[in-house]
Amino acid sequence: MTRTLHRLSVKEVRAAQVGMWPDGGGLYLQCSAGADDGIRKSWLFRFVVNGRERQMGLGALDTTSLAEARDKALACRKLRAENIDPIEHRRAAQAAIALESAKTMTFDQCAKAFIKAHSAGWRNPKHHQQWQNTIKDYCSPVFSKVAVQSIDTALVMKVLEPLWASKPETASRVRGRIESILDWARVRGFRSGENPARWRGHLKHLLPARKKVAKVKHLEALPYTELATFMTKLRNRKADVAGLALEFTVLTAVRSEPTRYARWDEIDTDAKTWTVPDDRTKKLGHALRIPLVDDVLVIIEQMREIRRNEFVFPGAIAAIMSDETMLSVLGKLGYPVTVHGFRSCFKTWAKETTAFTDDVVEMALGHTIKDQVTAAYMRGELFEKRRKLMQAWAAFANQLAKK
Repeated sequence: MTRTLHRLSVKEVRAAQVGMWPDGGGLYLQCSAGADDGIRKSWLFRFVVNGRERQMGLGALDTTSLAEARDKALACRKLRAENIDPIEHRRAAQAAIALESAKTMTFDQCAKAFIKAHSAGWRNPKHHQQWQNTIKDYCSPVFSKVAVQSIDTALVMKVLEPLWASKPETASRVRGRIESILDWARVRGFRSGENPARWRGHLKHLLPARKKVAKVKHLEALPYTELATFMTKLRNRKADVAGLALEFTVLTAVRSEPTRYARWDEIDTDAKTWTVPDDRTKKLGHALRIPLVDDVLVIIEQMREIRRNEFVFPGAIAAIMSDETMLSVLGKLGYPVTVHGFRSCFKTWAKETTAFTDDVVEMALGHTIKDQVTAAYMRGELFEKRRKLMQAWAAFANQLAKK
């Protein structure tokens, strides 16, 4: 005898309600066992494609009414009448919406993502800050919030034209960085079409070549015949970190950056060497050992007495000395030259007044040997020859002090 519903157990009641209940036209209410002895109810549209039955969810009963479910089922039947799979049609629509949403990525957002993706591969940590500053100073004022898909030639020209004549080197770097970011955005699917920042076949026809805009200005260097006078004036001023850093830079013939970032653990006073790691040797590709002459070791001992942090020449405010600090010393002494220019001074002196070979001089400057054959056979660092060269340089700088 069949038991009445009120005599069934909870488990049996649930089992009796589970199933598919048709509404017609391929629309079904699906009831399935849920958690906590509940019943999950949702709408399904059932149809056949190429002899295979498919089921498409149309929403839960508690959020989709019967009338709404019937409207959705009707839309599905219309698609089937055109031999379109409703499931694939919905997937394509969702993908299109996702793509359109992705294309709303702004230029600044793409720039930030590009820098994050590539900074790990940059040997010089300074590049990260340079990229950020470039975008902030020149690109963001024009199209920071513009969707990357909408960046066109007109916007790129709006950034570049004001810089092209006055700062051709900077403008060229800005253009290259915009091009890289837009290429990245295209590959990631955030934009399509040609790159409006490319040079060949595009901006080349809108902007004059850099060499026609302004001649390359070499960094102003002190004539080597005036070095001894300069060094005397430098040493006669009140000793401070900036002045000692400048003297250290001149006597080692390095760029200003290695000096500013020089750390105590790189200095070996017993071996009289300073090892600059590969991430601060520009394009050399490996660490560089620099011989330290007696005058340089005196400077190091002076700095050791006032040591404040890990850097040999700490900044007055920040941990690292700013790029302008040594340049300001030159200005105060009345010398309209650059710190970098002392490398040219050193090279000219070495070539015109000494018998040291070009290879020794170039390696002392941290340059690679351009002659590939010579470089292939040169396994050593020419270290002892470089030490003698730097001793001769220091003696030449001290010649007035000896008189």
